[in-house]
Order: sequence, then structure tokens, then C-alpha cells
Amino acid sequence: MRLLILAFLGICCLAAYTVEGVGTEVLDKTICVSLTTQRLPIKKLKTYNIKEGPMKAVIFITRRGLKVCADPQVEWVKKTVRTIDKSTRRNVSQTKPTGAQQSSNTAVTLSG
Repeated sequence: MRLLILAFLGICCLAAYTVEGVGTEVLDKTICVSLTTQRLPIKKLKTYNIKEGPMKAVIFITRRGLKVCADPQVEWVKKTVRTIDKSTRRNVSQTKPTGAQQSSNTAVTLSG
């Protein structure tokens, strides 16, 4: 009887492990524990996210996928965010829609 209960508990644990996160929203687990003071080269950055919470931060994502937290109040961070925003807008405006996507009444709004 003990073996049966032990086997049942083992199966339950395995099932809970394998279906973890199915049917639920996976939360962003990026937490900044410190902010860099070192300037980051703009050409190595791909995009950024703004993190609200106990420690407000701009999370820069490099072309290699590394995440670096920086203080959003520092001037070089603000300038880098503006530069990335300009680059993103330029890339969006340079892409031409295909025939099915063309419309004269379409407006694109970018928010950062």
C-alpha cells in the first residue's frame, strides 16, 4: 500500500512539473538589482524596455540578447532611448507595404 501511495505522489509531482505554466500567463522575470553607470555603445543595442516598480530602470537589450539595466534619469540613457526610437521609426518608414497591405487611410503610431 505504501508503494502505491509513493508511486501516486511521484506521478503527481511529475505531472505538476511537466504542465507548469500551461494555460497561464508567464510573467516577465527580469528584475534589476543594480543599475549600470557605464555608457553603452549604441551600435551594440537592439531595443529597450522600461521597467516600473521598486527600482525604475531602462533595460537595454543588446544585439546578442544580453539585458543591461540603466537609470532612466541619467542623460546618456535618455539620449540613447531617443536614438533607438528614431532608428526604429526610420526602419518602419523605409519598409514598403505589399499590394494587399497598401492603404491611403492607414496611420502608424509608435509609442516607446
